[in-house]
Amino acid sequence: MTSLWTEAAWLGGRWQANVLLEVDGAGRWSRIQSGQACPPHARRLKGAVLPPLVNAHSHAFQRAMAGLAERREQGQDDFWSWRDAMYGVALRITPDELRRVATRLYRELLAGGYTQVVEFHYLQHREDGQAYEDELAMAWALADAAREAGVRLTLLPVLYAHQGFGTPGLRTDQRRFKTDADWVWRACEQLRAGGVNAGVALHSLRAAHPGDVDHLLRLVGDTDLPIHIHVAEQTAEVEACVRQHGQRPVQWLAPHLDARWQLVHATHLAPDEVEAIARSGAGVVLCPGTEANLGDGLPPLRECLNAGIPLTLGSDSQVTREWREELRWLEYTQRLLARQRNVCAEPAMQPSTAARLFDAMHTGAARAAGLPVWGLKVGARADWLVIDPATEGLEDVPLAQQLDALVFASRGPCFAEVGVAGQPVLALR
Repeated sequence: MTSLWTEAAWLGGRWQANVLLEVDGAGRWSRIQSGQACPPHARRLKGAVLPPLVNAHSHAFQRAMAGLAERREQGQDDFWSWRDAMYGVALRITPDELRRVATRLYRELLAGGYTQVVEFHYLQHREDGQAYEDELAMAWALADAAREAGVRLTLLPVLYAHQGFGTPGLRTDQRRFKTDADWVWRACEQLRAGGVNAGVALHSLRAAHPGDVDHLLRLVGDTDLPIHIHVAEQTAEVEACVRQHGQRPVQWLAPHLDARWQLVHATHLAPDEVEAIARSGAGVVLCPGTEANLGDGLPPLRECLNAGIPLTLGSDSQVTREWREELRWLEYTQRLLARQRNVCAEPAMQPSTAARLFDAMHTGAARAAGLPVWGLKVGARADWLVIDPATEGLEDVPLAQQLDALVFASRGPCFAEVGVAGQPVLALR
């Protein structure tokens, strides 16, 4: 058993003092107790402790182009023109290059406060679209990168069969993505057999048509694993879905949804769709840095919070790689929309804006990553973050306001230590 002790830890939505954290031989929390003196055998952590977040939506290869698509040479630039530029990167990257890019990214994500990454993985084949000798070569490159970096990984092979609603088959520049339901399920089973935590994903309703969705769900059956999908990210996508199916994307998906599903972006939701998601138990994965970068629009965040929908964050295109910045984007965009302050706080429940958002992003974490439990809880994997008290913006801030100051007023590296499965994997101070 390993014992850790801290003067303060975030437990049950508030700071609690003098906390003893014990780790069992499997790297899970076996005891978490506040109000304890530091025992002689415990290692004293040098700062307040937070539970890390799950990064529930990552495209690791897009780290290679982060910051390189911020020019408009002609005409209009939007999500669809950005997608063409992204395809150019996707057509060139090799498994060795992907491993190097992903290793760097995963180390950055650890430093940004994520200890579990859910990789929405659709870059599968050789540059000419033919399968590698090992058809999972790109997936194994990601698994190797995660092991090298020290982060834990959930891999989601993606069903990507069509170029658009009512338009079967893929474009030439989508050739590396081509899969069907049988391929995805076979990949999921092979990854799990190889010791990788895995689920499945459908790229979107434009890329997975009704027959594809039905076939994959028949293969999955009652297996309890995460099922992710991009949905309602762009208004053009919503409009095309209505033209093809007579329903908005989440309306069409609603009969399929249960607690295994994670709806990525869910930016453009009608009120009845918010209600349908809440009834189903499905989660929503928000990627505010990417959604802002791509001009997607703003999700109905307050409505999702108030409906109790399980939420998580994702780094998606990797233009932002720390949850502190993602939470800031979430709140600030809502302030601009409402022309009010502290929009996401709830005086009757949690008056701290950062605290409400931080805790909300834990509600969907375990399900999104395919884990039984997450956070500073007995039985969860023993992961932790130690706030560096020397972080710029936290000097002389009372403990009660430290989480707010961390999200809204701090700069630079902010964690002195990151732990995974009972072991420190990143020490920044």
